[in-house]
Amino acid sequence: MRIVLMGTGPFAVPSFEALRQSELEIAAVICRPEVQALSAKKAPPPSPVRLWAQSHELSVHTPTSINDPMTIDWLRSLRADVYVVCDYGQILTSDALSTARLGGINLHGSLLPRHRGAAPVQWTILSGDSIAGVTVIHMTPGLDAGPILAATQTDLLAEENAQELENRLSQIGVEATLQALTTLRNWDPATPSPGVHQDRTLATKAPRLAKGDAELDPRFPCRLLDRQVRGLQPWPGCFANVECSNGSTLRLLIQRAKPIPLDVPLSNLPVGAVLVGASLQRLQTDAPTLSEVKLAVVVGDGLLALEQVQPAGKKSMAAAEFARGYAKQDGMRIAYVGTATKLLERMAQMEIIG
Repeated sequence: MRIVLMGTGPFAVPSFEALRQSELEIAAVICRPEVQALSAKKAPPPSPVRLWAQSHELSVHTPTSINDPMTIDWLRSLRADVYVVCDYGQILTSDALSTARLGGINLHGSLLPRHRGAAPVQWTILSGDSIAGVTVIHMTPGLDAGPILAATQTDLLAEENAQELENRLSQIGVEATLQALTTLRNWDPATPSPGVHQDRTLATKAPRLAKGDAELDPRFPCRLLDRQVRGLQPWPGCFANVECSNGSTLRLLIQRAKPIPLDVPLSNLPVGAVLVGASLQRLQTDAPTLSEVKLAVVVGDGLLALEQVQPAGKKSMAAAEFARGYAKQDGMRIAYVGTATKLLERMAQMEIIG
């Protein structure tokens, strides 16, 4: 079977490597071209798939548009049996897909039809799902809408962030990709796809995230904020602007956190108050884990314990190390604009849908 690989990001690399080690013939590797920001002085680094392909001396191509007529003519000249697409970044039209004898398959980082779109792994966490997984579809021009050829599910770990989950799913996706290709190998294109059609009524969207989604908004419940922290790692991350008692403002990147819901609200403390050291011990609450907390924020229904943070311009550090440096800073609070309000509201809606 003669295949063409289309991918850009790291999620694709484990499956592509497995295909390289198989008996399949790789005709070409296609990546999305790297885009240089207008303010950047240096060229952007090569994509993970490009680096992988070059390390194995595979032919790499970076067309600006995979659906350009000239690109489609070139694809046709490759005489591929099937396109294997993963973490590519462009949607193939029916004209592009028709240039391969069996069309294309796509490895997607969620259990379709849930979380169709550019950020399925992140939205699996943001939505509060207990189950994660991968799906390989027989591609159609619709966004992640093709028949399902293979799917594998796994439990989502309680403290797992998006980076960790993506790494794990990329490995799980290897076997699913091989299974899908085995299914297609003997398929007659004159017959209906061997895949199982998706139930469109169960489809949800996983839109691309934005920098504004990264702002911690303490008005929301701690369970949502915990998922925001985990779901936005490593990009765009989650940050808080902390107003200190000396009048300065500190940008704090929150890398690990733990929700602590409280049955009785902290009526004597405003939402957004940052508690360090002794101020935590003075709290009148029965929360069993509070004795281990070194740094926390008062949020909508309790506390968000911060476990790993990175102050602007400094290295990442455990909360205990940060707390030692700010133990005498009473009256710290989080200033928020509300740029992540829509994200957090949609996260709450996705809980209901799920």
